[in-house]
Amino acid sequence: MPLYDIKDFAGYRGRGRRIMGIDLGEKTIGIAISDPTWQIATPVTVLRRTNRNADMASLLNLVDQYQAFGIVVGLPINMNGSLGPQAGKMREFAQSLSELSETLVTLWDERLSTMAVNRTLLDADMSRKRRGEVVDKLAAAYILQGALDRLRAIETSSLHHRDS
Repeated sequence: MPLYDIKDFAGYRGRGRRIMGIDLGEKTIGIAISDPTWQIATPVTVLRRTNRNADMASLLNLVDQYQAFGIVVGLPINMNGSLGPQAGKMREFAQSLSELSETLVTLWDERLSTMAVNRTLLDADMSRKRRGEVVDKLAAAYILQGALDRLRAIETSSLHHRDS
């Protein structure tokens, strides 16, 4: 399957299916899941990366477990809007994930997500050890919440156009 645009997800609202968010790192994968109404992104878990096949199998098991129809993968875009080598790896990973599943997969700009989460955890006076344990899944929730907010904006915009 191809990679989708977040707008393509809008037609699936109301079917009781969730969206999964992924913050893909070198050593871990942070996972978040939406509620069935797509209002709130909740951090779920952090997977330790082993190899590509095992990582994909673990993710697809979580997709089944949470009955997710779509996956939002964080895309690290440079502050100037350019895509670096890490972005290429994320795009390749997302493409592989979409080819292994009927699940819709999209990429979402994750600029500043980890920094924002770390700032919040520092403000909460969380220890370095504890921050390390939760930052990836919180970054996944931050990424997913941005996509959910965008979906709501798309739906609100289309409602206003229909009312005009």
